Amino acid sequence: MTLTPEERHEIEEEAGRYPHRKSAALDAMMIVQRHHGWISDECMQDIAELLGMTAAELDGLATFYNLIFRKPVGRHVIKICDSVSCWIMGYDRLRDYLQAKLGIQVGQTTPDGRLTLLPIVCLGACDGAPAMMVDSDLHVDLTPEKIDSILESYK
Repeated sequence: MTLTPEERHEIEEEAGRYPHRKSAALDAMMIVQRHHGWISDECMQDIAELLGMTAAELDGLATFYNLIFRKPVGRHVIKICDSVSCWIMGYDRLRDYLQAKLGIQVGQTTPDGRLTLLPIVCLGACDGAPAMMVDSDLHVDLTPEKIDSILESYK
């Protein structure tokens, strides 16, 4: 998998908004991830060359951000908050429920490729703990029943 002409164009446009091309690195990775769902080693190398950096520099940035996916993920990504507030409000019980319901562990994808379950340090929704995000949709005040209803809408 390499960068498409469309992705190259989008990255070039984004890089033009910064005084230094390297400053567009995170944006460039998000562009590629939006198109492919994740970033392969080949795309990482292409992005690095396009922005005048090494693949190692770019990978260092990618590993810092937990929303950059370096391996394939499901069509929908569930990010379950494991912050202190969510722990206090039942994170571990809901994590276990999700794992049992989906038949996977945190960090894995369902066999049908539909859902990936990942932990996230904080969703900024402490007043609605426990919380999770599916793709870009925030869900708060979770219960097993709410989780069942939420998952139904991500088929």
